[in-house]
Amino acid sequence: MTYSGYLRRPHYYETDQMGIIHHSNYIRWFEEARVDWRAFLDVPYYKIEEVGIIIPVLGVSCEYKEMIRYEDKVRIEVTIDKYTGTRLDFSYEIYNEKNNRLLTTGTSNHCFLNKENNRLLQLK
Repeated sequence: MTYSGYLRRPHYYETDQMGIIHHSNYIRWFEEARVDWRAFLDVPYYKIEEVGIIIPVLGVSCEYKEMIRYEDKVRIEVTIDKYTGTRLDFSYEIYNEKNNRLLTTGTSNHCFLNKENNRLLQLK
């Protein structure tokens, strides 16, 4: 089974006065898509945290190519760009579900830490 992306319909409270999604929401959407993708793979965050691993965000970026409006339904695709054993970098592409136009791109960078002492972990 192939992951088809995270489908999202914007909420009214996420818009600005012009009915356009406020820029701060895209970072949340990236996280929602990442969590959904992990659940699809049957590796949800709670399972990772149960074994004592946390995955903090080190950095994020977002490039807005076209506006997303309240009534748009979007699909967020998640890709692993880089995995080193200590770091994990994702990229995101947000598409309009109706016409498949690329609306937004972004990245997030993470590392693996021991939950108890916040020390960097090397995962095999």
